[in-house]
Amino acid sequence: MTGVPAAVRLRRARDQGAVTAEFAVTLPAVVLLLAMLLSGAAAGVTQLRLEEGARAGARALARGDDSAAVERIVRTLSGASASAAVAADGEWLSVTVTDRVGGPLGASIPWTLTARASTRSETPAEGAAIPAAVPAELPDSVRAAFRGAVPLACRSVAGNA
Repeated sequence: MTGVPAAVRLRRARDQGAVTAEFAVTLPAVVLLLAMLLSGAAAGVTQLRLEEGARAGARALARGDDSAAVERIVRTLSGASASAAVAADGEWLSVTVTDRVGGPLGASIPWTLTARASTRSETPAEGAAIPAAVPAELPDSVRAAFRGAVPLACRSVAGNA
């Protein structure tokens, strides 16, 4: 032949197809790893969207929006499949948003994520006294800053009271 020893030719014939076999063994592992990485990224993105929807829903509740408006805001920010639950505990309001993870493994694994945001109500409670005006003893610059606000407590600035 071409001067290649018989032992080398025999070794080449034996090793032929080894790369294909190794590739066939490692390909499923690489695909599984890629699917897991994509699922982790999908879970991270889903969690961020849920947290943003919960925060926006809590802000809307604090402003006095109704539950239907909060649900619409949450679905806009968190996705159409997200569900929101609204709860009130005294002056504290909370929104809990839940959704499943999408992606290659999200449909086959029941992976549900939840985000919750709480805030105090900005609207006065039933029967709460709302001061008609800012106290007169405050300086004009302070009175201008508080115009339209509802102060929680006012203390006299002029004296030691």
